[in-house]
Order: sequence, then C-alpha cells, then structure tokens
Amino acid sequence: MTWQIETHCHTFVSEDSLVRPGDLVAAARRKSLDRVVITDHNSITGALAAQAIDPELVIVGEEIMTRQGEILAFFVQEQVPPGLEALQTIQILRQQGAFISVSHPFDLLRGGYWELHDLEAIAPLVDAVEVFNARCMQSGYNEQAQTFARLHDLPGTAGSDAHALFELGRARLLTPPFKDVDELRSVIRQAQVQGRLSSPWVHLASRYAVWRKRLG
Repeated sequence: MTWQIETHCHTFVSEDSLVRPGDLVAAARRKSLDRVVITDHNSITGALAAQAIDPELVIVGEEIMTRQGEILAFFVQEQVPPGLEALQTIQILRQQGAFISVSHPFDLLRGGYWELHDLEAIAPLVDAVEVFNARCMQSGYNEQAQTFARLHDLPGTAGSDAHALFELGRARLLTPPFKDVDELRSVIRQAQVQGRLSSPWVHLASRYAVWRKRLG
C-alpha cells in the first residue's frame, strides 16, 4: 500500500493565500490525498483548524522563517516564532519531536533561500530536504536540492507549496503508510516524488491574496 502525501501547502493564515481550512480539507479529499501537511508561514492556526475538521487527514506543520532561511516542519506541537537563528529553531522543533525539512533551499527568486554554508551547517540536524517544490520557477533549483540531499545522505520531501486550491497535490510524496512522526522517519527513505512544476502564473494567486488582504 502506498500513501500520497502533500507535504507543503497554505491556508488564509499565510498572508499570501486565501484558502479556508475547510475548503482545503474538501479539496484534499477530492484529490485522493491520504495525508496533508499544512505549513502556513510562521503559524499553526490554519493547520489546527483543518485538523479539527479531519484529524486523520491533516498533519500540523509550519514553514518557519529563520535568520538563515526557511525551515519546513511536520508534526508540530507548538508554534515556533520566526526570526530566530536556524539552530535555535531546530532545537525548539527537536524538543517537541517534529520532523524537520528545509523549504526550497536553493530558490534564489524567493525569500527564505539558504546560503550553502548555512545549509551545510544544519544538514546533520535535519531529517530531510525539500527536493521538489512545484512552485520553483526554474527546475535547476530542485535539481540543486536533490544533489545536496544525495551528498549529505538526506532523504527528500516534495510538495506543491499550494497557495490556491487548484495547486493542491501538484507534487506529492509517495510513502508507505505511517501513523506518527517516528514511523515517518522510518519510511521516508522509501518515499518517491510524483509531480510536475506549476506554471509561473500561480504566483499571481499569491500576489492577489496579498493585495486583497491589504485593501481589506
């Protein structure tokens, strides 16, 4: 049996998304996703709201901006604030038992990318690297992440980075079933990436969300 996992998506709690948690849950069911990790920017509020609707489907995650780059965390128990040193963020996540990946680490077109020396410094401390992000506008960014993961013997995660419902599930991680974070760690090296890059136009959905919120 293989599960299809969305490991990176957003709700309206992120400033650049308008997706309501209930709508995300409904879309995930329609798209036959077995688990969805909701990873709003620096918040777990949207993920908790979605998990209340479907506790089995939704895994609480968070995309956290550190001083060095963005961290992607799954099975988050308590919200981690942004703006800390990466090592401090990782320490907090470790204390609560979260699974730690790294968001689109080489994507120079987005905030949160990592300088190589900073990424190498945390490599021994994370569980995985996001080796495929459907929102990367150049495939080379994902290829760099894949190369980095191989060189450091790290498994990969993959996600659509959906900010709109039509993007959800564009990229998926295919894994054996798991019931908790420990089992995810035990099966992650068997995972396979399935998906394709989104059109660059998807970024307009994010910009529209930001503008709409600013205009009220």
